[in-house]
Parts: sequence; C-alpha cells; structure tokens
Amino acid sequence: MLLASNNRYSASDDMPRNATVQQALLWATSVLSAAGVPSPRLDAEVLLAHALEWKRARLYARPEWKLTADQQQSFQSFVERRHCREPVPYIIGHREFYGLDFIVDRRVLIPRPETELLVERALETAGCLGKDRLILADIGTGSGIIAVSLAIHLPDATVYATDAFAEALEVAACNIARHHLSHQVHLLLGDLLQPLPERINIIVANLPYVSVEHLASAPPDMVAYEPLAALDGGPDGLVHIRRLLTQAGQWLLPGGAILLEVGADQGQEVTEFAAQHYPGAKIELFQDYAGLDRIVRIQT
Repeated sequence: MLLASNNRYSASDDMPRNATVQQALLWATSVLSAAGVPSPRLDAEVLLAHALEWKRARLYARPEWKLTADQQQSFQSFVERRHCREPVPYIIGHREFYGLDFIVDRRVLIPRPETELLVERALETAGCLGKDRLILADIGTGSGIIAVSLAIHLPDATVYATDAFAEALEVAACNIARHHLSHQVHLLLGDLLQPLPERINIIVANLPYVSVEHLASAPPDMVAYEPLAALDGGPDGLVHIRRLLTQAGQWLLPGGAILLEVGADQGQEVTEFAAQHYPGAKIELFQDYAGLDRIVRIQT
C-alpha cells in the first residue's frame, strides 16, 4: 500500500521483488495515474528505459526481463520523483528538440515542441536573405536549443546566444560542446541585446511570455520545478517582448528580421506593437499545429 505524506511515499513494498519489465511498468503506471500525472504509461516507459539504459522499444521486446536490485531501486526513485510532479526531462537529464538531444536541468526551461516552429521560421528567413555570411542572435537562450539548432543547419553563420542568467549559460555551454559548436555559437551574459558585439541579420527570441494570471493556474510540473524567471512575462506576459522590440531596431542590419515566440492569446497585441515600432516592415503571424498564435516575424 502506498504511504503518502506531503505528496511523497515509500514504494519499497509496492513493486514485486525481482520485478519483470512488464510488472514494473504496470506498477509505475498505476502509481503515476493515481497521482494525476497526465501521461502515466508513457512516463513509466521513459523512466524505466532510463533506469535500464535501454531504448524504449526494447521494453516491448523483453517484457519478461527481471530488474536487478540496483535497477529496481533507481526506477522506484525516478517514479517517486515523477509522483511528486517533477518533469521527466529533469529526471532523465535530457530532452529531444528538432531531432537533436539536449541536456536540461532545473536551471533552464524544458524545450517545448512549439518552439521548433520558431526554428523552422528562422531557417526559412535565413534562406530568403541569401547572404554569404549571416549573423544571428538567440536572445534569452536558456539551454541553447535554438542557437544550436540554427548553427547546425546554418554552418556558415555566426550565432550569438545571450542570457541574463549565468547558470542558464552553463547549461547552454554544455549543449554547445555536446554538438561541437564552440567555434560557431558564442555565449554572452547580459540583458537582452545589450551584450551583442555587432549588428545582426536575424534576431530570434523565445522570451518569458506567461502572464501572472496564467502562472497562477499553471500545472505543478511547471511552476514547482521550472525556473520562474524563464516563464514570467509580467502582468500581461509581454514585458520582455516589448522591451526587445523597442531595442531591436538599432541592432538589425538593413533588411534584417526579428522572430518571436508568443503566447496563444498574444499574437494580435504583439503584431500591433511591432507595427508601431517598425512602420513599413512586413509583419506576419503564424499559428502552431493546434491553430494557436505562436510566431511573429518582422522583416524590415
């Protein structure tokens, strides 16, 4: 029987000793489901594969495999952490994004699938500029996922990645080294565009845009574990985006572009604000796969 206390429990008597893969998955799925975890079976599989150092597909090929005592202990620990609503990427220490694998921990935001659309639009914009040497800036880089993804697909470009928090840049540095891009992606500590050493062709930014109201109702996986500074966009979620748009014009090279990820209810307000600051620019609003406003592109 689970012994619950302050959203924690002792699982030592719950899972059968020498449990098989199948038994371990059934147990973990039941525990996580009871805790209200949104995807209990998937999370159980990811955590068990991590404990066994297997690919997930192997779990289905070897359902009768018996866990060792150390494997079982590790798995129970992972399940307990997820039961307390710690996000899976923090537990296993990495997350896939745009077909690449990235290190993540509680110093940085967990990459979201919607942000892949920002990378796609930035690459599209880079292709349309048709310049031999492109200079890009990823503002508020966090784990460095955008900067690394852009650099890999634009090997001749120079990419600057700024962040106001040194601890976030430590994670970004690990991901840059992981993908062998230290010669191409340059980390800069400072507020928004302030640390940039030169003007830029394309500015890309996934800044904090969650409003105070939405933070108050956000799931515990987010507000209890992810860094608040990477989420909090102020009263209406647009404090940092407005600041960036106010500053960006002086940093753009002629014909340059700004691409922003925005909240689902922020598209119109951001495009109107951009139009005020960039008269004559081509301003486009793109939706994500759910049909929600997600990317604003400003081409000067």
